[in-house]
Amino acid sequence: MPDVFHTPLRPDLIKRAVITAQSHRFQPQGRDPMAGKRTTAESFGVGRALARVPRVKGERHPRASMAAFAPSTVKGRVTHPIRVEKAISKDLNGKERKLAIRSAIAATAMREIVKGRGHVLAETATLPLVVSDEIQALNKASAVRDIMRTLDVWEDVMRVVNSRKARGGQRHRRGKGMRQAVGPLIVVSDDKGLGKAAGNIPGTDVAKVSSLSAELLAPGTHAGRLTIWSESALKILAG
Repeated sequence: MPDVFHTPLRPDLIKRAVITAQSHRFQPQGRDPMAGKRTTAESFGVGRALARVPRVKGERHPRASMAAFAPSTVKGRVTHPIRVEKAISKDLNGKERKLAIRSAIAATAMREIVKGRGHVLAETATLPLVVSDEIQALNKASAVRDIMRTLDVWEDVMRVVNSRKARGGQRHRRGKGMRQAVGPLIVVSDDKGLGKAAGNIPGTDVAKVSSLSAELLAPGTHAGRLTIWSESALKILAG
């Protein structure tokens, strides 16, 4: 096996790398600095047997003498508004990111870690799972299913199917209102149609070895994803 599979397991570094990658997809948001403040409201002060919150001025105004501006009032300002200046994107050193990926790759060959993550493995299965480069040219989902049955990983795909849950009355559409577990990852050196063929298999992802990331290898910051490697992908890892 390539030396990368002998990298020590660093779950702390893998978690940081995944969270950093996820933070780059956050949508910056903020609030109007003047929201809830466009009013003439001022406090009447003491001596009127009224709370000293700001109140709208005037006599004929629909909201005259009604509390406004303060956070506890109707249409008042927000107590601690979200600010667009807030730094929501995290950074990670390049060496740490590479070490996290190497550690996540090594975790795919650790049987205890893979099973501990919830994946279903046959008792006779050996890790890492390596297949010939012919898998890269598969262009039908039925052919991919046959390969998975041969490798005894189809039960893991069924685990994904049984874990599907719809949220909030959403329709059962893929990627819309649906939660499910994560299934196998297939790593290749060149995608010649496999990605499209495996797209109909629940929870299964296809990635080129040159585009591997900690998030793909350790979804949810948990290392040990069940991974299938092509021979050429392992050769690239070996350098």
